Amino acid sequence: MSAGPSVKQVRDVVVPESITVGELANRMAEKAADLVKSLFKMGMMVTVNQTIDQDTAELLVTEFGHNIKRVSESDIDIDSASDVDADETLQTRPPVVTIMGHVDHGKTSLLDAIRGASVQSGEAGGITQHIGAYQVALKDKSKVTFLDTPGHEAFSEMRARGANVTDIVVLVVAADDGLKPQTVEAINHTKAAGVPMIVAINKIDKPEAKPQRVREELLQHEIVVEQLGGDVQDVEVSALKKTNLEGLIDAINLQAEILELKANPDRAAEATVVEAKLDKGRGPLATVLVQRGTLRVGDVIVVGAASGKVRAMLDDHGRQVKEAGPSFPVEVLGLGAVPSAGDQLTVVENEARAREVAAYRQGVLDKKRTTSAPLSLENMFANRASTTIEFPLVIKADVQGSAEAIVSAVNKISTDEIRVRVLHSGVGAITESDVTLAASTGAPIIGFNVRPNAKAREASDRNKVELRYYDVIYHLTDWVKSAMAGELGPEVIETVVGRAKVQEVFPAGKRDKAAGLLVLEGAIRKGLNARLTREDVIVSRTTISSLRRFKDDVSEVVAGTECGVLLADTNDIKPGDMLEVFETEERARTL
Repeated sequence: MSAGPSVKQVRDVVVPESITVGELANRMAEKAADLVKSLFKMGMMVTVNQTIDQDTAELLVTEFGHNIKRVSESDIDIDSASDVDADETLQTRPPVVTIMGHVDHGKTSLLDAIRGASVQSGEAGGITQHIGAYQVALKDKSKVTFLDTPGHEAFSEMRARGANVTDIVVLVVAADDGLKPQTVEAINHTKAAGVPMIVAINKIDKPEAKPQRVREELLQHEIVVEQLGGDVQDVEVSALKKTNLEGLIDAINLQAEILELKANPDRAAEATVVEAKLDKGRGPLATVLVQRGTLRVGDVIVVGAASGKVRAMLDDHGRQVKEAGPSFPVEVLGLGAVPSAGDQLTVVENEARAREVAAYRQGVLDKKRTTSAPLSLENMFANRASTTIEFPLVIKADVQGSAEAIVSAVNKISTDEIRVRVLHSGVGAITESDVTLAASTGAPIIGFNVRPNAKAREASDRNKVELRYYDVIYHLTDWVKSAMAGELGPEVIETVVGRAKVQEVFPAGKRDKAAGLLVLEGAIRKGLNARLTREDVIVSRTTISSLRRFKDDVSEVVAGTECGVLLADTNDIKPGDMLEVFETEERARTL
């Protein structure tokens, strides 16, 4: 080792508008303790994790003999608008088609008929719960990506945010039912987004179908189909009988050709989040639609205020893929947090850059939250003077999109006299902390496709917190409306009769699966309603169609014994799932 003192290196230190002392020490390659000492001498008592402003940082940088490079905060964020691809790099990409329309008009069945798969039978109340994105390969090898939006006004937020992803909207109208409020809403959204529309008149196999009436009703909304001399294509289809699906695909292809959709696949990817959820085994999952570039496994990404690295990508069939090009929908594993639907995904050069952008965006979000007036006593009483009654709620759902949609739906119900106040909304099972929060304010907890875990259940019994479970968003909003109006109809009382754990699963017959259960508490009886939950998230609602002990059919099995059951209409059963059996009765409400 040389004896002489090493020459101090002078560095160019990049300093944003605000920076923590620890991070500044990193950038200057000095000890954080020395910086704290130096600030102490200037009369500033700070810790390593505290944030200092640019001016203070400049004093430190110059004191330690380095050069400062100031950057403004907004430079940190990624500006993709200025980054335009040259024309010669563009290649044709598949169209992204969003299917919209009124509930029960056959959006999902139509999509299934096109995909040649039948998944819609397992859905609750006919409402698509998870936003599906599917890519379908057609006979001529061309591809089309379909987004399956839940047809409900509450999801219009997502649609409004996701409208920039869509190239073409297929509006599904039932030929026997005509235009309904949600159909009109879908029309307005499509117009607002400036996206071309194709009308699919479904259910033409029904004897009472009146496709011509549908075309005339569309005229009221300034949609003139080609038959009536306009420029909107309309196709008569039947999802059930798979009639004229070719015609619909031709219409989509024709519209796509007119639009000349192109993107550059040979660059860092940019994508939009269509849906996101927290999976207990795999962490935060985001379904994204690549808009340009190619997303590859191993890419470092920023999504909204979350950063991460693409650990794996799954296509719509759950198969692992190594890369995803423009208009390709994939589920991405490897994010640090659950993003929001509509967030942009961007690939960045390294993890430090990803963390920097994510931290900056998180800071912007935090600022937004804290700028609203803090709750002081004066503010509270000033607000209290107005006669608005607050109706507090805690909301938990199975996926991010549903949670956001429910919050916006219940907020819309508010009137001048009474308004909803969502204390907390989140993704996943109902936990003890949700119950504590609800108990302190007397708020009911609403679970959308989720159930409480055991501790939360005990806590809710102890604190008399009302838990309500829904799997159809209409029923939920209707309940909130009636609860707020104080005109509660007959109360549906749910009595849990028994709980059991699935030990093993074996095939029974062509379609069904039987489950071997260990009854944990209460009893299980044949013909009762049942709920299958996995990690406290509801997988399916069903009924017990047969109950066996050894080889005999029995009507009831009590706690501590094992039995075999057949569940009606459900195939998604795994060992470790919990089965909850309950009876419902309607009771006139007394207030």
